[in-house]
Amino acid sequence: MTEPVFAAPWEARAFALVRTLRDDGVFSHQEWADALGAQLGRDDNAGADYYRHWLTALETLLRDKEVVTRESLERHRAAWQHATQRTPHGQPILLTAEDFSDQRPEAD
Repeated sequence: MTEPVFAAPWEARAFALVRTLRDDGVFSHQEWADALGAQLGRDDNAGADYYRHWLTALETLLRDKEVVTRESLERHRAAWQHATQRTPHGQPILLTAEDFSDQRPEAD
């Protein structure tokens, strides 16, 4: 039996997102290789967090190409953090409009 290629579903989604954006011409294969290589080069133990490096490289590349802003990424990161805090363990995490609200209700 072979080991799964991805350790978690989000890794497969990160991989697919990069492939789709590259295939759609948002960035070239060389631009992606350069961005990922630069990110991996910053970490002596890059293999342990390989797909986290994919996400960081993707965010950096999309910011550099002005596809997204730092503010947009931070807003989405905060929304995901809020969504994870309100989602019971073992349940799928789904973003809602509330997760993006600046007037979030205080936690109990």
